[in-house]
Amino acid sequence: SVARVLLCLHEKNTEFELVPVNLFACHHKLPSFLSMNPFGQVPALQDDELTLFESRAITAYIAEKHRDKGTDLTRHENSKEAAIVKLWSEVEAHHFNPAIFAVIHQLIVVPLQGEYPDAAIVEKNLEKLEKVLDVYEERLGKTKYLAGDTYTLADLHHVPYTYYFMKTSHAGLINDRPNVQAWWEDLCSRPAFLKVSPGLTVAPTTN
Repeated sequence: SVARVLLCLHEKNTEFELVPVNLFACHHKLPSFLSMNPFGQVPALQDDELTLFESRAITAYIAEKHRDKGTDLTRHENSKEAAIVKLWSEVEAHHFNPAIFAVIHQLIVVPLQGEYPDAAIVEKNLEKLEKVLDVYEERLGKTKYLAGDTYTLADLHHVPYTYYFMKTSHAGLINDRPNVQAWWEDLCSRPAFLKVSPGLTVAPTTN
């Protein structure tokens, strides 16, 4: 998700150049782009001699490189707090993301491709997502954010796909859980989100 990286850059008050890639013209499949990301997906980051792809790897790098600027997204000064950030970041990547992406893909991307959503896939992944959100509801009853009482990468990584999910008919999965709803409203109120959200108007990408 390009938005994930943009959110991180804005939270870190870091200057950057955004180079658009025309996905409809398949520019992400050209050799020049494949040299940066062999899987042909956005985003990719070029920082001097370093090239990175996969949005979570990019946000981790940005947060570490600019750890003394902007929002402390990794709790780097406290090893135990940093470990909790990594823990809930792993939960997002391995439990939350697969389920919510499958739903978004069926309900938003598939219709854009002129096809009909697979109701069985949607139902199966909504059930998975509900279980994850039940865990979040309990967790967020104890702490303001997933990794503690401050906003970190563990929260940031959720933002783009939750944004798309809230535009579906299943937004109640978030809104019917008071702690999760309050958390989501908090994430949406952040200045970085307000800068990035106007660009969240096209179908989501895959990583």
